[in-house]
Amino acid sequence: MVPKKGIFRILIVYLCAGFDAHANESKVLEYNAHSGQDASQKNIIDHLFDQSNRYPSNYTGTQAHLHAMKRRIRWIGLAFGLCLLIIFVKAFYTQVYKKEWLSNEASKQYIEYFRSPAKRGIIYDRQLREMAVTIDSPSVFAHPSQIQNKKQTAQKIAQHLKQSTQTILQKLSSDKGFVWLKRLIDPRQSSAIEKLKIPGINVVLEPGRAYPNKSLASQIIGFTGIDGNGLEGLEYYYNSTLAGKQFITETKKDAFGRGFLPTDGSVHKSVGQHIVLTLDQKIQYFCETILGETVAEYEAKSAYAIVMRPDSGKILAMAHYPSFNPNIFNTFNASRWRNKAVTDTFEPGSTMKIFLAAAALESKKCDPNSIFFCENGAYTIGNKTIHDSHPYSWLSLQQIIQHSSNIGAVKIGELLGAKYMYQMLKAFGFATKTDIDCPAEANGSLMTDDLWTPLDQGAICFGHGISVSAIQLVTAVCAIANGGNLMKPYFVKKILSADGKIIHERAPQVVRRVISQKTADQIRRIMQTVVSSEGTGKKAALDSYNVCGKTGTSRKLKSDGTYARNLYIASFLGFVPANKPEIAILVVVDEPGKGYYGGQVAAPAFKRIAYKTLQYLSISNEGK
Repeated sequence: MVPKKGIFRILIVYLCAGFDAHANESKVLEYNAHSGQDASQKNIIDHLFDQSNRYPSNYTGTQAHLHAMKRRIRWIGLAFGLCLLIIFVKAFYTQVYKKEWLSNEASKQYIEYFRSPAKRGIIYDRQLREMAVTIDSPSVFAHPSQIQNKKQTAQKIAQHLKQSTQTILQKLSSDKGFVWLKRLIDPRQSSAIEKLKIPGINVVLEPGRAYPNKSLASQIIGFTGIDGNGLEGLEYYYNSTLAGKQFITETKKDAFGRGFLPTDGSVHKSVGQHIVLTLDQKIQYFCETILGETVAEYEAKSAYAIVMRPDSGKILAMAHYPSFNPNIFNTFNASRWRNKAVTDTFEPGSTMKIFLAAAALESKKCDPNSIFFCENGAYTIGNKTIHDSHPYSWLSLQQIIQHSSNIGAVKIGELLGAKYMYQMLKAFGFATKTDIDCPAEANGSLMTDDLWTPLDQGAICFGHGISVSAIQLVTAVCAIANGGNLMKPYFVKKILSADGKIIHERAPQVVRRVISQKTADQIRRIMQTVVSSEGTGKKAALDSYNVCGKTGTSRKLKSDGTYARNLYIASFLGFVPANKPEIAILVVVDEPGKGYYGGQVAAPAFKRIAYKTLQYLSISNEGK
């Protein structure tokens, strides 16, 4: 038997040497003789090299050899051709169909991209005075792999960025190719860092938000985060409008990851749209200044006020005290950021009586001179007794509002009935969002009339057992001021393109008619008596203008649902001039320490805000 090694050698000789059959045979015989194999092996070899049936009889050995050789060459050529075809197809597919992918993969080797927000749109007041702008501010970043002595670098950088060395060192020790060290820093800081000329530490300009008026209208405007997205206020509500598309900053790097040829160009750089508010900076300033003085004088916790156009729903001012500076918002307690005039609710107290009176007149069950017995100052409902601040016997509907009689209000409510009362309060917009263009608006609360007990109904008549937001309250009184239409309040009147062209202009929107013109006129005359010398709101009276108003005082609820003994909310709600109302104003003072009645604490602030606003807007007292 032929060894495997011998057979392999025979096959190699046969395939590669190209000898004829006789030559192959003699080679094999010589091999077997040399190796000492027996004669039976010759038969195996003869069988392997039997060529008798492969060629015609006239073929010589040389011809057979050439034929076999050509055949092998053809097969080898075909194999090489197939290999070349496969290579060509692969190369064609890679270069043509995968060209973009290859280009991107190659660019990753030497180009680095940084996404940055576009320049944010400007927020203007109604006179096109800037309230929020975008400016380029320096930011510091690092390529950790390029920094040799990280500890020493961290020490140098930390002292200029006013951060701990450990904080900077942690960032420089990152395995990322890029890290921010600090964004939107002071120009003096960036200048000092650039002078260090540390390889791997770079400064780039980024668009950052700035508020030139600092704390003015800060709860309304809100602020943006480090990446330029709105987080509070109108900045948040109109974020998609103000924010443009992101742009990409490109930096090239060498084989060692070191950056070079940085570019300030962008691929998608753009500017967001601008918004024009109904707010007026000067009126806003009047309100905030007066609220600050009111809080200080009456040792109150806080205060807020709204100035609104009754005929359109435009908000001219929405002021808070205390306020905060949105340029450094993170240094203030988060409770300061909240727009309490929209997000917070409170029991309105006696300001609710004017809407009760409007419902009574609209029902035609009584008129301004209808008489109600006020029980001489004490009236029992169930196991509770309702009191007036002064004892009254018989009062007309007009006098009940003028003197703010709780018992008189309860008697009016009993005449109207729970169902009608509930329908009218809902029609004025209570317990329903106004849909003002501002985030986190509160609903307020009002139980459905089928759940009211006689005591619940009585309490609601003088503003307890119901909660409202300030924007709901001033919007409701505007329906009385403008003749009966409930208007939708709003802040933004125009949206401008980046080049200043008007994209959208908002028109006033009537939500529904609540009361008739006749009822509105009657309530306006009744509200004028409140600021007369005999009314509860006499401190809101103006010498040169007729004023319509109503005082409000309510006790605050504790967390357990019971009323706090010495914590109050004082308010004053009204509009002016009485015969042709141009502005409606609400002042709310939270937890005054000296005095607590709305006529004592909030009415003087209303008077000062009204006078300054009327003078600034050049509004005359027509029809006085």
